[in-house]
Amino acid sequence: MRARVGVLHDNVATWGDPRVAVTSADPAVIGRQEGVFDVIVADVPCSGEGMFRKDPVAVREWSEETVDLCEKRARRIVADVWPALREGGLLVFSTCTFNTRENDGNVAWIARNLGATVLHPLAGETWPEGFEVLPTTYGHLLVPGFVPGEGQYCAVLKKDGEAAAGVPDLGALRAAWPCAKEEALSLDWDCRCPDAEVDRPTALKFLHRDSFALPDAPRGLLRITYGGLGLGFVKNIGTRCNNLLPVGRRIRMDI
Repeated sequence: MRARVGVLHDNVATWGDPRVAVTSADPAVIGRQEGVFDVIVADVPCSGEGMFRKDPVAVREWSEETVDLCEKRARRIVADVWPALREGGLLVFSTCTFNTRENDGNVAWIARNLGATVLHPLAGETWPEGFEVLPTTYGHLLVPGFVPGEGQYCAVLKKDGEAAAGVPDLGALRAAWPCAKEEALSLDWDCRCPDAEVDRPTALKFLHRDSFALPDAPRGLLRITYGGLGLGFVKNIGTRCNNLLPVGRRIRMDI
């Protein structure tokens, strides 16, 4: 959903892993990259029965027509992305609903029509204290009251066939780090400009986009770090630092 991309993009950038690409492309676009992924997690749109406990709107919006729509939509999404999963790769299929049609029914459809083997729940599975996960025919059901949080379903399938030798070319899915200003957050930072390690008050000033000076640091472009982790860039002109932190990522509360 395009409206969610900006928030997800910021979270991924802040996490610092450059091996993540964020896209709002249709699953069919992903499916064009054949055999790229070892694992695909398809957290598909659903009728939301797992949210009934806390969300009255979810209850009001539920209908048999919604179940029918979501059942078909989930199948379309998985079928479109299926070519991108390598042979022998794993598909993790999940929803936040309870009904059989959207859960076990769709898992059975995937196995039968796309060519996969369901990895059935293990007998005697050990779960953390406070969890009572309910096994279904093909997956696991998490029900409020039996587990902390809201309701979910999850199953795992293994795509038929054996993995081809070698590493596939990611092609169009290989993405550069989103933009130069976010490169400072990367865990793979390559030191193209000097680092300026700062104390906590200065780090908070930077994140709040307040003015501050680093008179003893080199002039020019610097990467601000705190605890060894990159926060962003400044241009140090001696008497002050021009803060290059994106405005949308600044801390808004008073600190």
